[in-house]
Amino acid sequence: MRLRLLRLRFHRRWRKGQRQVEAFGSQAEQQIDQHLFRRFSRLAQVRRFVLSWAALLLLLIAGVVFQLLALSGYYQTLKPVPGGVYQEGVVGTFSNANPLYATSDVDTTVSHLIFAGLFTYNNHNQLVGDLASGYTVNSTAKIYTVHLKPHLTWQDGRPLTSADVRFTYQTIQDPDAESPLQSSWEGVRIKTPDARTIVFTLPDALASFPYGLTTGIVPQHLLARIPPVELRSADFNSVNPVGAGPFRWRAVQVSGSDPDSAEQQIVLAPFAHYQGGEPKLQEFVVRASTNQAQLVAAFKDGQLTGLEGIDGVPSTLKHMSGLTVHSPLLTAATMVFFKTSDGVLADRSVRQALVRSVNVSQLIAQLGYQTQVVREPLLPNQLAYQPKLTQPSFNLTAAAKRLTNDGWIQSTPGSVRHKGKQTLSFSLTAADTPEYRLVTRALQQAWSQLGVQLTVQLEDAQVFQSALNNHDYQAVLYGISLGVDPDVFVYWDASQADLRSANRLNLSEWKNTTASLALEAGRTRLNPKLRIIKYKPFLQAWQHDTPALGLYQPRLLYLTNGPVAGLGEHNLNTAADRLDNVQNWEIREAKVTD
Repeated sequence: MRLRLLRLRFHRRWRKGQRQVEAFGSQAEQQIDQHLFRRFSRLAQVRRFVLSWAALLLLLIAGVVFQLLALSGYYQTLKPVPGGVYQEGVVGTFSNANPLYATSDVDTTVSHLIFAGLFTYNNHNQLVGDLASGYTVNSTAKIYTVHLKPHLTWQDGRPLTSADVRFTYQTIQDPDAESPLQSSWEGVRIKTPDARTIVFTLPDALASFPYGLTTGIVPQHLLARIPPVELRSADFNSVNPVGAGPFRWRAVQVSGSDPDSAEQQIVLAPFAHYQGGEPKLQEFVVRASTNQAQLVAAFKDGQLTGLEGIDGVPSTLKHMSGLTVHSPLLTAATMVFFKTSDGVLADRSVRQALVRSVNVSQLIAQLGYQTQVVREPLLPNQLAYQPKLTQPSFNLTAAAKRLTNDGWIQSTPGSVRHKGKQTLSFSLTAADTPEYRLVTRALQQAWSQLGVQLTVQLEDAQVFQSALNNHDYQAVLYGISLGVDPDVFVYWDASQADLRSANRLNLSEWKNTTASLALEAGRTRLNPKLRIIKYKPFLQAWQHDTPALGLYQPRLLYLTNGPVAGLGEHNLNTAADRLDNVQNWEIREAKVTD
């Protein structure tokens, strides 16, 4: 009975709920019909209102998007980014990338890109470690200990150790290898106590020794089996060189059968494991040609990023859009070297008069670029430079009086001076370049006012080099590389004028005992203050004897198509030193958020 009552109660509740659901459904249908379907008929009446709000909404969305894009551009700036192919034109011919032999502009360019030395120069022209982490020197300035950086590798993946460094410099020392660097390494003993340490023991103290450790290191495992006498012509030098520098060899391509129009393209790829960091450029191509006009045309057409080795900015490029002219000064000195051993230039009074009759500042103004006057055998930024010991300043009246007092008479105004039967005349030899043509013409004009007859001999590169090597001149216009250190022994010491000297770079053949002793004393001291004191007698003797006329610091002319990020403007020691920071060069630009 109780179970039946529960069933009847459940049944009544279920039917009641069903009726409520039906009632709610009916009400919902009425509401939808009343508030939705019946109002569709009124939609046409309010369509303008609806469309206006929709258009306003779309306009607001577009405005927000535009504002976001505008703000994005505002917070982004155009900055250099990695990538791109750098194509550099260099006047000349490629023959040898091996740093033991590379001497020409093209060869030193390729060598500098492929090989790395123990040391290099930073953007302030200061000596810093490349493969080396640093060095120490003992109190006698005879023993230098160099330490390599860890985990160095060659571009073929083999480890680079102290054995490679020892092999490099011992090969330079070997006469059979015929390296032009050999004379600088005579008597130096090299030991390697471990894989990262090199000990150089010098026969004599030499403060400037570390500056000679920038030569590229070559791999022992690839060259040790080649006899030294065959090394200069080895395939390694021009077919597949392997170094530890920022770029590795990829290929060389030659185009053109005519020697006057032939071009070599040396294609280099970045070396990912270069100790200075992987280069940011995608590729570096050196395009070498002896046809300067051909390279200039390629530069104008935008085929070249950079151009080096030309004498001046060609007229066809002067108004070129995007042309960037770089003129870093070289730590070098352009001078007129008087041959003091014979002829009229053996007379000190004549040399002093010649120096005083040239307005060097006025001459420099004709060069067309900013440079510094050279007034003594050292540069103003070098240790031991003495502002009070410069060459005699310009004074044409004093110069003429000096000659007259010395017996050089001028019969009539404008005539050539003479002393007895000897006329005051000599020849000046120089390389045949636009700049040297301008300089020799200015000198000829200046000295003619003094009553001096000057014959100018402009020679092509090969003839001039022969005259320079054999001292076949009376006076020579030439630029000598000085570098950072004040050690100028090879240019002014009496021993360097001797026929038996290795390079015979004392171009003036000047022999002064006081100067030679001072040069020797200055280069063998480590203390900077003491070096300044020791070099002073040399500067005093040079000022008194005037073996040369200092003119100016030469420049390196380097053109680029637009700016090159990372290419700094600072003094360089050689033309190839422009590449010291090449791993950081960038030529592409893109917008990036700050």
